[in-house]
Amino acid sequence: MSEQTEKSFQKQPAVFLNKKRQIGAKVSKAGKEIRWTKNVGLGIKTPREAIEGTYIDKKCPFTGNVSIRGRLLRGTVNNIKMKRTLTIRRDYLHYIKKYNRFEKRHKNISAHVSPAFLDLKKGDSVLVGQCRPLSKTVRFNVLKVIATSGNDKKKFAKF
Repeated sequence: MSEQTEKSFQKQPAVFLNKKRQIGAKVSKAGKEIRWTKNVGLGIKTPREAIEGTYIDKKCPFTGNVSIRGRLLRGTVNNIKMKRTLTIRRDYLHYIKKYNRFEKRHKNISAHVSPAFLDLKKGDSVLVGQCRPLSKTVRFNVLKVIATSGNDKKKFAKF
């Protein structure tokens, strides 16, 4: 059975669970559950955990009812203290015409994390895709973990 951690029963809406058994048919001992997954597109492969896992997440781009459209952004993981949500930091340079120089700036973006990406740590580089608003501040979904970093230091990531 899937992971039931909420008070209400969690299931994928595209999967019918109460299939009748055929008379005389043998029951398989494996008990393989039916799982619905989709290809997000944009050259992004569906993670193995999303295909073989048992989690239920209606906001997951691979197993839920969320389509990725709009921008694809890259950033480093800044905060992972929320449940299924993280904050990424995007560093950029802003040109000051008066001084003929650049200044460092950053933006923090909240993004939903599917349970398929359990091994995320602070400092990892991720690819997020824009989707419909999932909550008050969340408009992006993690699609891929690009690289993992060894140090836990806050630094400007452009250089």
